[in-house]
Amino acid sequence: MKKMFLMTVAAAALVAGSVTAQELKFAPGEDSKFNWASYEELKKTQLNGEQLTIFGPWLGPDQVLVESVLAYFAAATGADVRYTGSDSFEQQVVVDLEAGSAPNISIFPQPGLASDMAKRGFLTDLGAENASWLKDNYAAGQSWVDLGTYAGKDGNKAFYGFPFKTDLKSLVWYSPENFEDAGYEVPQTMEELKALTEKIVADGGTPWCIGLGSGAATGWPATDWVEDMMLRTASPEDYDKWVSNEMKFDDPVVVNAINEFGWFAKNDKFVVGGAGAVASTDFRDSPKGLFASPPQCYLHRQASFIPSFFPEGTVVGEDADFFYFPAYAEKNLGSPVLGAGTTFTITKDSKAARAFIEFLKSPIAHEVWMAQKGFLTPHKGVNPEVFTDPTVRKMNDILLQATTFRFDGSDLMPGAVGAGSFWTGMVDFVGGKSAEDVAKSIQASWDGIK
Repeated sequence: MKKMFLMTVAAAALVAGSVTAQELKFAPGEDSKFNWASYEELKKTQLNGEQLTIFGPWLGPDQVLVESVLAYFAAATGADVRYTGSDSFEQQVVVDLEAGSAPNISIFPQPGLASDMAKRGFLTDLGAENASWLKDNYAAGQSWVDLGTYAGKDGNKAFYGFPFKTDLKSLVWYSPENFEDAGYEVPQTMEELKALTEKIVADGGTPWCIGLGSGAATGWPATDWVEDMMLRTASPEDYDKWVSNEMKFDDPVVVNAINEFGWFAKNDKFVVGGAGAVASTDFRDSPKGLFASPPQCYLHRQASFIPSFFPEGTVVGEDADFFYFPAYAEKNLGSPVLGAGTTFTITKDSKAARAFIEFLKSPIAHEVWMAQKGFLTPHKGVNPEVFTDPTVRKMNDILLQATTFRFDGSDLMPGAVGAGSFWTGMVDFVGGKSAEDVAKSIQASWDGIK
């Protein structure tokens, strides 16, 4: 039986559970779609009750899902696996690390915080062998290695963070029925997407629904647009330099990406309500124009979570669908993908912790979650047939076809910028300020915290 208890530590909600071998969601060997050979291989490592503590951000249904995966590690190795979830993970993990009471495995939602902890000497180097494995076995593998590589306490860079569970942002949503009625086809390149935008206007329609409203966080949807446009107009190396401020925010490369967003958002003919409505339209309400009759708009760029705000009863794959936010054909930058995800680290080294990292490399660790819900992976060795939701499988295909993956840039910037001046700067931009002026003010705010 699962043992669950609730406790409060430093005003943070923590939910801890003991994972047992009796909790396997799918019986080993029964469904041939799963890679049971990788599960059997895990049995070669016997931990005989050695305790493995894992701390992460998942609570509620997400905790149930991650524990269903952890149960396979416990069953195969005999480890005593104990997961604790917190809604204040970012604060609590720092407290635990500083107090010397770290779990074996810490799961970071933000690689920036993981990088900070590596710099302070709190993370264990996972080794070049794991980095090499990731490069070879994840789509856009080098991108993932880079995401988990940080400077340690000695200043030398090493591979500390293993990515597991990914979110996808580079998506454009549309109504297949509206496209069919109008005779439109899904664009395959950015050139085609811009041509479609202009054609919709020529046909008397409005192409885009865009909303930046989000209460105190108003402006954040535009940061995703700019990040995606950076990846489509500049190299991944330039993106990384921008995120770290090695490339200044007012560099012409960044200003160009902001103006690329402006091409869509600052043209009154291209956006529902005109450019003046972009900042005031709530991002949750923004996609509803896709489902109006006649359509108020035909296109909406937003991450994989947005169907939660579609009208009740909307069936994704029928009433609404999505396509990859395409790259420019002429720029030869491949198929870049913007996203987010969690990073697994060792914060208290042990034989069980090392074995657990090996488990994360096994197809079965991914497939058990894939067969349920809310899980995307760039692992090239998994069987996509285990997906039960065709929509999620289609998203995962985009991830597998990516040539470059980059984490949401604003989440990697200092909070005063990524969750401050970048947000407000984008509101000023759609409100009429130039990209140059906005970029200068954002850079000034970054300079102010150095």
